[in-house]
Amino acid sequence: MRDHFFVVTGGPGADKTRLITELSRRGFHTIPESGRAIIREEMVSGGDALPWADRMAYAERMLERDLRAYEDARALSGPVIFDRGTPDILGYLTLCGLPVPPHIAAAAKETRYNARIFLAPFWDDIFTQDAERKQTRAEAEATGAVMRDTYTALGYEITELPRTDIVTRADFVCAQRVNRP
Repeated sequence: MRDHFFVVTGGPGADKTRLITELSRRGFHTIPESGRAIIREEMVSGGDALPWADRMAYAERMLERDLRAYEDARALSGPVIFDRGTPDILGYLTLCGLPVPPHIAAAAKETRYNARIFLAPFWDDIFTQDAERKQTRAEAEATGAVMRDTYTALGYEITELPRTDIVTRADFVCAQRVNRP
């Protein structure tokens, strides 16, 4: 277990990335979400490892990138904040109704983070869609619920982020004994 590795998870449009950006601004090491980067790359290259095309290929690309980021983060000192963790891939496949390959289930169990996971809950007032975030409100809410269930099943403790502005959310994370850099 990596006690200094903290995950922020939840559904799309819950302001996870803005929170990660604020924590980075405050000096924390942060790891960006792999999914959005893969979507951008695939759209530019004309690939189909996309959540609306080949979901399994998309999951495999996320796993590859997330495992590399996890290993790279081991060299960092102090807290590291991840915009999603490897268990999110397990949750994604579950949400899509796809079978979870054994190697993905194993990776979700083996790449351990701090026992406290921060969940950005669905928040209708701030939810938006864009070219990369095509999920509906219902899908976004369901994603948050699946991530809660996935992390709980893996033995993590869920700490729900308050529905408030980003600065206050970042203050909340820092107040949860996430040691400052």
